[in-house]
Amino acid sequence: MFPAAGRYGWVAKWLGGDLPQMRLMMTTESANVRGPRPPLRSPGLPPRLRRGDRIGIVSPSAPEAGRNPRRLERAVRTLEQMGFVPRLGASVSKIRDTTAGTIAERLDDIHTMFADPDIRAVICSIGGSNANQLVEGLDYRLVAANPKIFMGFSDITVLLAAIHRFTGLVVMLGPAALPQFGEIGGLHPFTQSAFETVLMRSAPTGLLPASEVSISEFLAWDRDDGRRRREVAWPGPAVIRVGQASGPIIAGHLPTLLLTAGTPAWPDFDGAILCLELADTDRAADLSRHLFHLRQCGVMQRIAGMTLGRMHSATGLHSLDHIASIVGIAAEGHDFPIACNFDFGHTDPMFILPWGVMATLVCDDRASLRLDGPAVS
Repeated sequence: MFPAAGRYGWVAKWLGGDLPQMRLMMTTESANVRGPRPPLRSPGLPPRLRRGDRIGIVSPSAPEAGRNPRRLERAVRTLEQMGFVPRLGASVSKIRDTTAGTIAERLDDIHTMFADPDIRAVICSIGGSNANQLVEGLDYRLVAANPKIFMGFSDITVLLAAIHRFTGLVVMLGPAALPQFGEIGGLHPFTQSAFETVLMRSAPTGLLPASEVSISEFLAWDRDDGRRRREVAWPGPAVIRVGQASGPIIAGHLPTLLLTAGTPAWPDFDGAILCLELADTDRAADLSRHLFHLRQCGVMQRIAGMTLGRMHSATGLHSLDHIASIVGIAAEGHDFPIACNFDFGHTDPMFILPWGVMATLVCDDRASLRLDGPAVS
């Protein structure tokens, strides 16, 4: 099932058998030693999207596409109406317990999409809980040789981390097929604008806009989702700690990102702008616990700045003071700028955060995030 046996063999194989180098990575990254580490490859930009391009849809984790076929059909229709040609992975709608097919089937879908030169982007159908099953079996040489947009959020974070770590490819934390493209009426206009700005233009994105609305309402898919969900007014990003910092983006679902701790896929956090999101099932205690895990892994002393995505109403994290208190305690003793309530995560609408692209976080009288480089070539 997996490409090589042993603790490091699966990574050593694609590195050309450089097992000592991987042992160095593990002892320095995971033990938080600040000595020499193997350098990352320079981030590689995937080619930009153009109207008429083919976009693959895969299900690396949960089998929700198979359970909600109408939602998937709407996602396909949305992409077609946007001028693209969708292609579904062979296993996209399979249902095998908690996943969309076996490990081998899900890997084959991803590999097929990257190997096909006509596919210009790969969008995940949804997150889930088991995307980390694929990390050891991914063909990173294939991915590196065929750079293209790879996008998702939530549980897909573990694949974003691994692909970026092992190939240098700029991957995207952004909308997924079912929850965003599958909405009645298609993508929210704010999300569609972000899609077109970040993925279809080979120029620096610049200052990320702030949505004036937030959507957390849940409508049961393929049953109650025949209308647009309710929007509520949203004040936008808020400052927790003042300051300004620039660095490469690392972005993802906080609990899922922590799945890479102690593995070769653990990101290089040095100087990064760390953008973290929570799911609707996460609570205040989870935020505190996971932030302290980051702290105890040495991440707080390495990053340049931190942002949090807009919290889902189900988390109970409604108060800025509550969020600021939790984050402030976990980041005590460090002076990097911190802001929250940005437009990414398990609420809508959302913008897209490209891993490895330089960004500037400004926290003064208001919070802003600027992408200083392009996300695509």
